[in-house]
Amino acid sequence: MTELTLGKALGAGLRQAMRDDDRVVLLGEDIGRLGGVFRITDGLLDEFGAQRVIDTPLAESGIVGTAVGLAFRGYRPVVEIQFDGFVYPAFDQIVAQVAKLHYRTQGRVKMPITIRIPWAGGIGAAEHHSESPEAYFVHTAGLRVIAVSNPDDAYRSLRQAIASDDPVIFFEPKRLYHHRGEVDLEAPLADAPPMGLARVVRQGTDVTLITYGAMTTTALQAADAAEDEGISLEVIDLRSLSPVDYDSVAASVRKTGRVVVAHEASREAGVAAEIIASVTERCFDYLESAPLRVTGHDVPYPPAKLEKYHLPDLDRLLDAVDRVLDRPNSLTGVDA
Repeated sequence: MTELTLGKALGAGLRQAMRDDDRVVLLGEDIGRLGGVFRITDGLLDEFGAQRVIDTPLAESGIVGTAVGLAFRGYRPVVEIQFDGFVYPAFDQIVAQVAKLHYRTQGRVKMPITIRIPWAGGIGAAEHHSESPEAYFVHTAGLRVIAVSNPDDAYRSLRQAIASDDPVIFFEPKRLYHHRGEVDLEAPLADAPPMGLARVVRQGTDVTLITYGAMTTTALQAADAAEDEGISLEVIDLRSLSPVDYDSVAASVRKTGRVVVAHEASREAGVAAEIIASVTERCFDYLESAPLRVTGHDVPYPPAKLEKYHLPDLDRLLDAVDRVLDRPNSLTGVDA
């Protein structure tokens, strides 16, 4: 095992994928000489050359459109969108081409494209640099959507995404880029858990707390705090937002009977709403109370000085736990 930051683990995953398959090419703004704004691709230009690590113009639609053409010719392009809020110019290419060409051609054309997106808040960034657009892509049939939460998972899941014949939207929580963890660089990829499998990161008996990305860290902190009050939280890191591993989710809910779903994105029509609807369909007879959401607010992402009021925090998670347990002293009477 090697201790790496999440950012370095992603770089190691890219390097190994490029060594394993010379059809893997990288495209993005400033990813070559600069190594990307977060330095994820640092050193890859020197090792693999400008034919495989391609600095592109500032044109997201053109970047993804080029990746579509490369996939048509048998390459496995990996696109870096510099910040989450910059993905929208490429939205037409992603939903109209990347997600549909395999289906439209009755399987004759594959789209093995991985679109990496530094994602979500917590870094005090400017407008368009801290957004959570995952619901748009989860709603789009034909895409896999992955959100990682730790260095080891980042390393393995990125390699799996690049090796997959499916197009993958790969969300990287930018506020965790410098968080460190153990990474097994030697384990064969075939031995890694499937890319779509959820992970129970903490066992519990009273409430199932479902989340993904950087919110997994907050959920674990909430579980520690709840334990001091005699409450046992089971924390599930979804890892895959499309498809969702509902077998693992349902198994937990049938054990605890209570559900809280948390994410940074806005509440309206968010991923949490779909999770709760699906859990209710599968586990209605097991539920002891109505499932609750803890989310960002339904506003454009706020300025840096206000983002702490937007991001779900420990208190909001514990308040929702109190409400599903029908405990007194909750902060509000509606979804957080």
